[in-house]
Amino acid sequence: MSSTGQEHEAPQLYAPREPIFPRRVHGFYRNLKWAIMVVTLGIYYLTPWIRWDRGPNLPDQAVLVDLANRRFFFFWIEIWPQEFYLVAGLLIMAGLGLFLFTSALGRVWCGYACPQTVWTDLFILVERWIEGDRNARLRLHRAKWDLRKLRLRLTKWIVWLLIGLATGGAWVFYFADAPTLAKQLVEGQAPLIAYAFIASLTFTTFLFGGFAREQICIYMCPWPRIQAAMMDEDTLTVAYKPWRGEPRGKHRKSADADKLGDCIDCMACVNVCPMGIDIRDGQQMECITCALCIDACDTMMAKIGKPRGLIDYMALTDEELEREGKPPKPIWKHIFRVRTMVYTVLWTGIGALIVFALFMRSDIDLNVSPLRNPVYVTLSDGSIRNTYKLRIRNMTNGAHPFEISVTPKGMFKLKLQGVESTTVTVPADETGTHKLFIIAPPDSPAAKAELTEIRIWAEDKATDKRTFAETVFTGKGRGN
Repeated sequence: MSSTGQEHEAPQLYAPREPIFPRRVHGFYRNLKWAIMVVTLGIYYLTPWIRWDRGPNLPDQAVLVDLANRRFFFFWIEIWPQEFYLVAGLLIMAGLGLFLFTSALGRVWCGYACPQTVWTDLFILVERWIEGDRNARLRLHRAKWDLRKLRLRLTKWIVWLLIGLATGGAWVFYFADAPTLAKQLVEGQAPLIAYAFIASLTFTTFLFGGFAREQICIYMCPWPRIQAAMMDEDTLTVAYKPWRGEPRGKHRKSADADKLGDCIDCMACVNVCPMGIDIRDGQQMECITCALCIDACDTMMAKIGKPRGLIDYMALTDEELEREGKPPKPIWKHIFRVRTMVYTVLWTGIGALIVFALFMRSDIDLNVSPLRNPVYVTLSDGSIRNTYKLRIRNMTNGAHPFEISVTPKGMFKLKLQGVESTTVTVPADETGTHKLFIIAPPDSPAAKAELTEIRIWAEDKATDKRTFAETVFTGKGRGN
């Protein structure tokens, strides 16, 4: 309380969020964003329904994350757990690709292809269809609640929820056979985890795309704070040209009109911005480089008979040249420079290694684990027996017989538990597990030595392909 006896309210630390209602705009970049939205959403929603014939006893879904069997299917490619390095390579390529595009074109990923941007664009489109363009939405936002406002808001929210539901549903379809799971979901027989994931993604899509929108980009996403390290003076990004636009003014018929710049301060660039910023204030962390302000400004310049490009993609080096009245650098000089070429070489190299690994990998895999309890067994005739656990992975689409052998040859006898011969059959796309006994006669060097290095071989009798695993045989020398 002050000396006058009056109470003062404590200052607010945070201002309430003011909703942003972007105005409709037409132009090249808006059409490009529509095209990218249709393609990306089409890929996301439709991919789980694409079929791919892999033969009997294998899933026919083209893209499937088979968690139960720990496999990932992508059309003709099948990735097993021990091949996760391929997925790691793809993630590295994605990161390098993001660095490459950012160094060349700024936050082009954020403006065109980021899921938050794509779904927000879709939600704004629905909002515009139901509530009208910017002015109508502003009036509705400021109006008191009545039946009309309630009807429009409920209609919009229901459509948003349906989009969120489709988003969550599409996500779970990547982890199970889509037609089967869809039927189970409708009948109420799907696993509880499926319903939980759908509910979670429905809620987050509804919240992020419908209400949080630019707040996700500004406060939750780390990329705006990292992008500066990827950009330099040759990076092309959306910018306003103050040397051409200033001083601003609307009175073009006044006596001082010849002293004004090209900017008529119509606020079109601000009204179309989904982030609610003024690009004329310079580079800002909030700018996602969606380029809608370019379309808006170019439209106004065409109406008043001024050259387009007052707001455009440009680099800092272009600014210096244009201020001096010189033409800017060609676009290819901005894109093809040392930084971007290094990223391109790294990206291409990793991609080539992944392709090489895919084509060079074997269709069979053998894993051998010695069972050391006990380390060895002395049989009644003095022979020494070691026990091993074999895992033979058959990554083909047919059941194949595998013959097991050991080198050095002639030194050991082999016996598979429960099998009369040394040949086992492994079903298509499965792992066969068997217990292998390796026996060294009492007079053999392996029985007398402490350790003997050996190789256990698995030969696919259907294709004559072979693979081996190295291990050791433990003899009596260990106990002497």
